[in-house]
Amino acid sequence: MTADPVAPNSSSAPPDAANRPFREVTDSRGRVYRVGETDRDILGHSRRLMVYLPWIAMMAISVFEYAYGSAEDTLSHAHGWTQSNTFWILSVWVFFQAGVAFPAGWLRERGILTARKAMYAGSVMCLAGFLALSHLGDVWLAILGFGVVGGIGAGLVYATCINMVGKWFPERRGARTGFVNGGFAYGSLPFIFIFNYGFDTANYHRVLDLIGCYIVIVVFGCAFFFKDPPKNWWPADIDPLTFAGDRANAAGLAKNPPAVKQYTPKEAIRTGMLPLMWLSVVLTAGVSIFGISFQVDFAKEVGFGPLVAASSMGVMAVINGIGRGVVGWLSDRWGRKPTLVFVIVVLGLAQFGVIWAGDTGSEALFLFFAFLSGFGGGAFYPLFAALTPDYFGENYNATNYGLVYSGKLISGLFGGGLGSVVVGAWGYDGAYALAGGVSMVAAVIALLLRQPGRDGESDGGGVRAPRPQAAG
Repeated sequence: MTADPVAPNSSSAPPDAANRPFREVTDSRGRVYRVGETDRDILGHSRRLMVYLPWIAMMAISVFEYAYGSAEDTLSHAHGWTQSNTFWILSVWVFFQAGVAFPAGWLRERGILTARKAMYAGSVMCLAGFLALSHLGDVWLAILGFGVVGGIGAGLVYATCINMVGKWFPERRGARTGFVNGGFAYGSLPFIFIFNYGFDTANYHRVLDLIGCYIVIVVFGCAFFFKDPPKNWWPADIDPLTFAGDRANAAGLAKNPPAVKQYTPKEAIRTGMLPLMWLSVVLTAGVSIFGISFQVDFAKEVGFGPLVAASSMGVMAVINGIGRGVVGWLSDRWGRKPTLVFVIVVLGLAQFGVIWAGDTGSEALFLFFAFLSGFGGGAFYPLFAALTPDYFGENYNATNYGLVYSGKLISGLFGGGLGSVVVGAWGYDGAYALAGGVSMVAAVIALLLRQPGRDGESDGGGVRAPRPQAAG
């Protein structure tokens, strides 16, 4: 391992950091760490702000996905849409919200699109999405406005917020990523109840227009302070070679060691791990989106009434969000992969539990399994968001995580739109049973994940790291 001084005017430094002293150290595997600059040197304040501001922005855009199901009946009556129309609008939104992550990451890592500009553009597109949902009665125009434009806008905000946290907390990202990601779920809680109790054909224009204005104001305000750290940046108070930080940091790094190098997207794909992560996201997110799309309708179908239906969705949203923070914290201690497998299994079992609750007519059981479904249906997102830089490094994380997260664009098709087809053909029991089985397959795939370059796994360049030999 070496410690190489780097000139203050190194090309890897941003212009406003040109006079700050730093050096680059290289570990025994060849990974480079930029050390010496504190977060306050670069930002002028603590990096904690890069947790709270993304969290606030994520809460603002959460209304798109997690409250939409509660607004569908009113939208159908107001615009004359069928249930299938409203489900496909959400499915198209999911497709573009997830699909924009990769191209946005590619643009960001080449300096074409800054984090701040991505947030600004996203906020304006989110406003356009809600104006379209409010004023465009033609379903194809609503799909274009809300699904495509609104989806791209929300995706820009989502991807930028998640990557921001991963870049600023490379040594202990699980809890922070989970906290920020949680806002994307429980931030929708007020809107779920507004859509269930204060949203009708008489006021839907005003409500949707105000929500769009709320999003653009909040996201625009948060974006003003967004700033990425320099490439390879590592916290100055933690030794990247020995991890000689405090006990908590040392424990977290032992369970989730840093990537052995900074993988380009092509190298990450060649390891075989990124495609496995993508496939697991496709299956798990599909089950999650299915639950979000159909839980309220299923509750009404079995006769639970509007209060239980709304409460079940509220429970799902809150636990979905809180669960993301909790599992992020747990994954720093248990390890990312074991926590991920546990979460996906819980999600699968919850689908079978919802069937049981409906068959027995038990509102208490239904709310309990809505709790479990909410927990499992959201908690896997921050785990993949943290696992990606753990496996492939931070420098190309916007692109690498964009590739992993793009699995959700496939999920949106079979979780929402095709889910409605399955419900129509097999009924809710058959659809929920299928969702449970799909989740279990995803858990098996997650068991196959290994960090590239360690314990004999390929590093993406065709080279395998040697396995440690047994003593004696």
